Amino acid sequence: MQIGLVGLGKMGGNMRERLRNAGHTVVGYDTNPELSDVPSLADLVDRLDRPRAVWVMVPAGGPTQQVVDRLASLLKHDDIVIDGGNSRWTDDEKHAKELAARGIGFVDAGVSGGVWGLEHGYALMVGGEKQHVDRLKPVFEALKPEGPYGYVHAGKVGAGHFAKMVHNGIEYAMMQAYAEGWELLEKVDSVDNVREVFRSWQDGTVIRSWLLDLAVNALDEDEHLEKLRGYAEDSGEGRWTVEAAIDNAVPLPAITASLFARFASRQDDSPQMKMVAALRNQFGGHAVETAKKA
Repeated sequence: MQIGLVGLGKMGGNMRERLRNAGHTVVGYDTNPELSDVPSLADLVDRLDRPRAVWVMVPAGGPTQQVVDRLASLLKHDDIVIDGGNSRWTDDEKHAKELAARGIGFVDAGVSGGVWGLEHGYALMVGGEKQHVDRLKPVFEALKPEGPYGYVHAGKVGAGHFAKMVHNGIEYAMMQAYAEGWELLEKVDSVDNVREVFRSWQDGTVIRSWLLDLAVNALDEDEHLEKLRGYAEDSGEGRWTVEAAIDNAVPLPAITASLFARFASRQDDSPQMKMVAALRNQFGGHAVETAKKA
């Protein structure tokens, strides 16, 4: 299958490679000419046979809107735009309506897998009309992990990004729990090998997970996380999850507390946020701040 891919950063570049490895033809465009296959969006569209599919992997908000607007002027009836970034689900509804007025389909895809997706595959949560989603199945099958799991048609337009938003909210709470446990273990005198305690949990315990594996990776690189500043950004999806909970009267005490904990990290050098920052760097390649030397 042919597909256009806009945005060839940490995620998009690896997705292009995984799709090509599966035998698909990918025409990629990026504002960085060293990464791009074509010099412009117009050239990308011209390189694709109709009906076309163009996957957008750029930052949410303004950048995504700009790309969607440009594609709306370039694509034709029966073409499809897929937004695979971390857009707010309400933006999906807006984009779908704007594109439908021109006969262009729209699918939103929540994508999880970070910098590890090329090797292990990406979990995909997809929203959109069945006819559009079914046309893109070969692409989803190539991107997802091997086996029966890792892909879901979650519902109508917006459902994919809403599901990914909730996924990231849960991720916030899980990272916070590991971070709190790690700080407590580091604090007491009786435990003198915290890293190996975390490693011992990787098999046979009910709290084993990929996040735990990544925590051990981080501790192997910096046993007491002394090189990191206790500061962690929030991506926006944690906030949106809490806002959606308020709108729907759903109590989310753990996720809400984990979001507020990140705000606290902006006031102090938080030991817990060292672990959260380390985990975000491990799975997503997110930037970390180094500790200031005394």
